[in-house]
Amino acid sequence: MVITDVKICDINGERVVNVTVEEGVITKIEEIKEPSDTPLCLIPSLIDLNVRVKDDILNSKKIEDLSCNASKGGVKDVILNPESTPAIDDEIVLEFVQNNPIPRDGANIHCSFNTIKSSDATLSNIAILLKKGAVAPFMSTTTHNNLAIKIAEYVKMYGVTLFCRAEDRSLRSMGVMNEGETSSCLGLAGIPAIGELLHVSRMIELARYYGIKVLFKSIANPRSIEMISKAKKEGVDVRCEVSIHHLLHSDKLCENFNTAAKIYPPLATQNDMQLMQEALKNGEVDLLTVLHHPSSPLNKEVAFFDAAYGCESIDHALPLYYTKLVKSEMVSMKDLIRLCVQNPAKAIGEERGKIEVGTKGFVIFDTKETMFVDNSQSLYNGEELFGVIKEPDEL
Repeated sequence: MVITDVKICDINGERVVNVTVEEGVITKIEEIKEPSDTPLCLIPSLIDLNVRVKDDILNSKKIEDLSCNASKGGVKDVILNPESTPAIDDEIVLEFVQNNPIPRDGANIHCSFNTIKSSDATLSNIAILLKKGAVAPFMSTTTHNNLAIKIAEYVKMYGVTLFCRAEDRSLRSMGVMNEGETSSCLGLAGIPAIGELLHVSRMIELARYYGIKVLFKSIANPRSIEMISKAKKEGVDVRCEVSIHHLLHSDKLCENFNTAAKIYPPLATQNDMQLMQEALKNGEVDLLTVLHHPSSPLNKEVAFFDAAYGCESIDHALPLYYTKLVKSEMVSMKDLIRLCVQNPAKAIGEERGKIEVGTKGFVIFDTKETMFVDNSQSLYNGEELFGVIKEPDEL
């Protein structure tokens, strides 16, 4: 089929063309001499490196649901957070996920894996898991230094990126949201922001010493981004991922004990949120995630202290990014592709972000149409978002 008068948006910018697609693959791109201001965009499909299944229970039905929901939001490749039940820390669980049938037109499901076994806190078989096709090792900074050093040696040996969540278990303690004025007003135990800062600093030095690649997952503090940016300038191969929620919302969203806003890492202060936005505009943020972590109502519609962490956004990911970041001119469409396609792909050893002959990972996005979010577990429930994903037969 031929898609006429469509705007290609990729890491090279924007251009209006006619595109021929055969069996889901672009076979011809014809430039238009007198382009129109078309609302129809052809965009590389998004990649999200920080996604969980519902209630963190790993089974076929929940993997299938995740695949379908991600595809609805324009995300065609997702990397599972390995902290599930069962945890992705051995080849049996890895192969279960890999062999799970993916629905037609659903998103591809890939795995990161825990470098520390949940059963006995020993080192996972990192070499075997990488050989079997896991895309990246994952480590929480709660890991002791002796094991962290061994993990770094494996990462260096295999040349992969270490996914790292910077947190301090002792400081996290019984906290359920960001420690600050809002938590005090609500009478809820807070999680001090300094926990992330301490461990970002520690992992930067580990990356510097061993010469490894580290991707900090879901950074929530602007000072962390500042440290990571400084280290990058010094030649340390570190990158930071930030969730869109931490760019758009502060911990004030937790007022009235709003459990939908109970996410991890917790939403920060209004001032920190604004500084995070400035970091994004300045190009200091490397990757974005919708931090998809769905929960059953049984685990979410309870008292704030007892409620599960997480929110749902992956089924409206592309409209959300476009409305909140591109239309607001916080980033350009080219920047969005870099943050949600090119850089995530690089983190798992791939090259993506271009629309060209041979491309098969793309979505058709109509920026003129709108959609409404109808999901009580979304931070954007009831909002109107710009952009609707179209199937080729709808054009």
